[in-house]
Amino acid sequence: MTLLKYWFIVAVLAGYAGMAQGQQTTPWNNKQCAVVLTYDDAIDVDIDNVLPALDSLNFKGTFYIIGSSPVVAKRISSWRKAAAHGHELGNHSLFHPCDGSLPGRGFVTAENDLSKYTVARAVNEIRANNTLLQAIDGKTNRTFAYPCGDLQVGGQYFYNQLKNDFAGARGVIPGFESVNDTNLDNIKCFMINGQSAQYMIGLVKQAMQSHTLLVFLFHGVGGGHNINVGLKEHSSLLHYLKKNESTIWVAPMVDVAQYIRKNQPAAVKK
Repeated sequence: MTLLKYWFIVAVLAGYAGMAQGQQTTPWNNKQCAVVLTYDDAIDVDIDNVLPALDSLNFKGTFYIIGSSPVVAKRISSWRKAAAHGHELGNHSLFHPCDGSLPGRGFVTAENDLSKYTVARAVNEIRANNTLLQAIDGKTNRTFAYPCGDLQVGGQYFYNQLKNDFAGARGVIPGFESVNDTNLDNIKCFMINGQSAQYMIGLVKQAMQSHTLLVFLFHGVGGGHNINVGLKEHSSLLHYLKKNESTIWVAPMVDVAQYIRKNQPAAVKK
């Protein structure tokens, strides 16, 4: 082998190595990380505060809708408009049942106590909410969010019967996940309640460094819920994401879940 051929082969191999390294550092739709902005419970501030903020920066979020929320009934046209603008209307169940038998669950009413449900009732109510959401947005593909993060009814994982109904399900356990490590039956997230913009931006920086998925879970934004984040803090987060959108993929949960499902190795998929 001549010296010229030797260096040519070395250069080619180096190029392949560089390509592989680039693929490893931009695994999220050719970005370094993915960030999903989720908002729970279908409350007025979603429409009054959040949607204008997202739309002003051309970001799309996921709004997990409780079908029985009065804000759904009185503001259907606003939810329909949000969906038409590319936001996801996710399923947060029809009545938001939580397990009242767990510690600290004094807020759970007898009518919406998941510990008194059957699996069939839980599944049927969630599917009924899907029908309602389809009537609003015309879509059949969306994600689910567990009310209160509760996964079981009578020791059974009720979502096992719903896997074909959704692209994925968001839980409440905090953490960062890679494409390969994401459990689409219980996607991790960080619940925000009074934390600063600096804290939230710090999470984004960690996701960028580790090339992982970061899901934010918000309730109130500027009020409207006892779990809340300040308007200025939320705005600072959004503007940081906008400033770095060349390296951060900001998308609704359904888009990210579909991307994960498509790109996970077959051995990882459930």
